Parts: sequence; C-alpha cells; structure tokens
Amino acid sequence: MTDLYYDIAGSGPVLLIVPGGAGHPMGLDGMTARLAERFTVVTYDPLGLAHGRLGLPVADQQVEDWSDGAGRVLDAVLPDGQSAYVYGTSAGGVVALDLLARHPERLRHVIAHEPPSVGVLPDGARHQAMFAEVCDRYRAAGLAAAASLMTAMLTSSEPTEVSDVQRLSRDEELAHPMALSLRHVLRPFTSYAPDLKKLTSLSSRLTLAAGTDSRGQLLHRTAEFLAQALRGDFAEFPGGHLGAVQEPVLFAQRLAETLVPVGAPGATPTT
Repeated sequence: MTDLYYDIAGSGPVLLIVPGGAGHPMGLDGMTARLAERFTVVTYDPLGLAHGRLGLPVADQQVEDWSDGAGRVLDAVLPDGQSAYVYGTSAGGVVALDLLARHPERLRHVIAHEPPSVGVLPDGARHQAMFAEVCDRYRAAGLAAAASLMTAMLTSSEPTEVSDVQRLSRDEELAHPMALSLRHVLRPFTSYAPDLKKLTSLSSRLTLAAGTDSRGQLLHRTAEFLAQALRGDFAEFPGGHLGAVQEPVLFAQRLAETLVPVGAPGATPTT
C-alpha cells in the first residue's frame, strides 16, 4: 500500500499516534482532543479503515510495513530540522519499537504502551504459541470464542465457555476491525522480535508503559521486562490495556507529562 492515511489536530510539537488492533483509531477521539491542546496530534491509520477503506480487501500485515508508513507520515508532516514524539499502543506499540529501532533520525521520544512483544519473555515462545491459538480459534469458532480465549490468556484466568460457533463471512470480516486484527495482524505482530541491541542504544528516547489496571497481567509484565532489558524507563498509565479509551482525559494528561515533564523547557501547565 502506497497511500498514507492520517488525521491532524491541534498545534505544537508533533505527536504521532499509532493505534492498536488493525490500526483503526476508533475510540481515541477523547484522548486526541485533549492532547491537541498541547501537541500537533497526527493519528496514523495504517490500513485506511477510518478513511473509507473499511470493507475493502486486506492482506496479512507486517510490522515493518506499518513502521515504514509511519516514517513516511512523519516525513510528510514534520518541518525540516524538527523531531516528533510517538505514542503507540498494543500492536501500535510494536510498531513504535520498530520505528525507533529502524528510523530514529527524527524521533524525540517514543512511548510503547503494552506492546504484545511477548517473545522477549523467558517463556515467550509459549505465549507466542497462545496468541497463534487465539487466531486459530477465531478461524474455527468466531469472534466471541477468540475474545474469550485471549482475555483468559492476558489475565491468566479461565476462558468463558462459548458454545455457539459464529464464524463471519469474508464480507462481515472485512467490515469488522477486530476480526481484521485477528485474521491479519495479531499473529505476525506477536511473532515480531524487536531489535533489543539497537533499542538499548536508544533507550534514553524510549518509555515502556502499561496500565495500572493491567498489573499482574501478561502485557504489563512484558512492558516491565522490556524496560529492564533495555535499561529504559517504565511508566504506568490510567486504566488497563484500553486505558486511552477508558480514561481519555487522565490518560492524555499522563501521556503529555511523560513526554514533556512539568517544569521541563517547553512544558505547558496541565489542568
């Protein structure tokens, strides 16, 4: 895909947002509106799902393709000589890590929130296999069954029994961002191995983040482990894995203060 899909709001230093799932920025309006009071917020939509492409054919996705697209977006919106902040969550957090490792030239600071880069864990191969099982469950039994299994895996709980098989038709799947994620994004993104050596050399520009409500869960553990492995910063944000949707105002405030701490040059007061 050569076309770029993104939205711009606000003014100030550029902050690139890379959503999770299949890249559809649904539910992020509350957070981005608040952030636009302090930043030029550029919300990347890798597959153009919010720009008229929902329902059109989608191929299997690769982290590097999303990362290259994000770099091209920054080339399009960044004035010469300036650098950008980046926030990526979930699958977008994996992209943020790759973007920093492969295209660090114009990045000021990157926050990766609960990236499912579980392969870095000592038991990472087992967790990667479990994500693959979620994708297989979706194909065999549908969205509800896959969601139940993934929730159980992330929270170390027992999956809710789903008795009905409710597979989507291809047309239904193409119109459903979560289904697209399970079909085309989750497996390759959870299989992706971040470049730990390169990221360690750039750790002063990286913060790993996780939700306060995610404590004890797999992706909180992954973010903490990555921060320690890379000798980088770790921060907790309001809410859980979907904190940006659950607590948009508080999440935006925490995000802004992590990128530009209160009292730092260029910081503006928060309310």
